[in-house]
Amino acid sequence: MELPPFGGVRYPTRMRKVLMIGGEALAPFRRGLEEDGYQVVLAAAGDPLPAEGQPADAVVLDLGAVAEDAAVKRMIQEAPGGQGPAVIAVIDPERPSSFDPAMGLDDFVVTTASPAELALRIRQALWRRTGVDARNVLRCGDLEMDLANYTVQVAGQPLDLTYKEYELLRFLATNADRVLNRETLLNKVWGYDFYGGARTVDVHIRRLRSKIEDRHHTFIETVRNVGYRFRAAP
Repeated sequence: MELPPFGGVRYPTRMRKVLMIGGEALAPFRRGLEEDGYQVVLAAAGDPLPAEGQPADAVVLDLGAVAEDAAVKRMIQEAPGGQGPAVIAVIDPERPSSFDPAMGLDDFVVTTASPAELALRIRQALWRRTGVDARNVLRCGDLEMDLANYTVQVAGQPLDLTYKEYELLRFLATNADRVLNRETLLNKVWGYDFYGGARTVDVHIRRLRSKIEDRHHTFIETVRNVGYRFRAAP
């Protein structure tokens, strides 16, 4: 699919990835999610969880099949608050005892729900966790990032960002309210093989601020001697 050029280069749209873990209860939902534009990966209960490729944005569990799966429980419990995948359970209404609120689930549907309802629950869970909706649009106050088409606007005004400025803003915004040190930003935005120093981050932050901030808008906060934080509620 062709996308508008960004910084003179074309980049592929990133599909939302959903990992479905369980058994037959998930079968009716898979096609609906794929038709809704998700990349769906299946894993049977008890199988090793996929460790390669793009991390899942959401995980859908057949709770009746995985309620006692230690690896699944560990995946949910070890995800730092708001930073792991959204987790939605599919529950058999005739076996409600399988649902444990302490598991840290984001939401659930019953097995008789429609695929459209599951897609809606995933969309809502992703929005609550990252501020990015299922159409890959991130909103934070007056700032809006279209992650599919690589555009940014503040208060309805489109901004002209370089590719690195955009990637820096994207990483900050999708990790809102987390303090990110300069080394992390260098590794995630410029890559682990980049040999520049922390000064590179500071220069790009300054340029980025000059484009997205004014006396009415402040999005990026400097944390002295540590790094930077994107404010989820500017």
